[in-house]
Amino acid sequence: MPPVIITTWKFGLAAAHTGWELLAQGAHALDAIEKAANVTELDPEVTSVGYGGLPNREGVVELDAAIMDGATHAAGAVAALTGIKTPISVARLVMERTPHTMLAGDNAKRFALANGFVEEDLLTPQSLARWEAYRRAQSASGPDVAHFDDLPETHDTIGLCALDRYGDLAAGCTTSGLAWKWPGRVGDSPIIGSGLYVDNAVGAAAATGHGDEMMRACISFRAVTLMEQGLTPQQACIEALRYLMRKRPPERCGLYGAAIIALRRDGVFGAAATCSGFHAPNRLWQWAVASEQGVQLLEGVYVTPDTVLPALSS
Repeated sequence: MPPVIITTWKFGLAAAHTGWELLAQGAHALDAIEKAANVTELDPEVTSVGYGGLPNREGVVELDAAIMDGATHAAGAVAALTGIKTPISVARLVMERTPHTMLAGDNAKRFALANGFVEEDLLTPQSLARWEAYRRAQSASGPDVAHFDDLPETHDTIGLCALDRYGDLAAGCTTSGLAWKWPGRVGDSPIIGSGLYVDNAVGAAAATGHGDEMMRACISFRAVTLMEQGLTPQQACIEALRYLMRKRPPERCGLYGAAIIALRRDGVFGAAATCSGFHAPNRLWQWAVASEQGVQLLEGVYVTPDTVLPALSS
């Protein structure tokens, strides 16, 4: 089986490179997902994932992550984890060393520390300065102003889907969530079925965007289910987003962005995003794919409620 890995966002290129190198050497999809995600988690320039991620409104970086193994249909997740730079690796240990699927908050950190992880400061000088600027703006505007819309990059989760040469799939999702969020807020990223989902007999999907919207639609599970029903990965991404937009109240339909990637068990892939929230000159919906054909950065497809599904092909 020719391996392939797909990742969300332009900053996912580095992760795709790492994941592909591992897959090409014969690594399993689960290992490729974890190590590829670690690349982004450890990059201080990515302000929406891991180390350097923008904090909550109290200045604390809270991380969410999940990983799912198609071969065993097992999954692990952490939510509101603080002080650990690579939450997806903690999520994997939750899957492999506990009978649970998710650990949260201080107890997730206790578990990480007990398993050899080291507590570190997740704020960089740049992210600290951004938070201090937010606090000044909040003081001027009043305590209930979130200022989410002033920061278009605050919900750029990295989602990843991989297929290895053995025919097994895996997916991962990791994020620092919305900047300036309420402490304890958890989005779609660590929720199995929302931020990611894998069925080894069908395919995998992962999502990015405004998690409070997407988790209400179980968007990744929906995309995999649509592939099971016969839709191509591209069609499944489009239809999952059309469903999400149909379920939004009209006054919210154009406010928040959502995007999804999907990978079928035969290596065929697709991706789509809502026009709202993404399609702007400085905020294109971009995603990366790495395979035997090389590593590519792609853009689109953009979806509105009226988008027509492309014809059934491969």
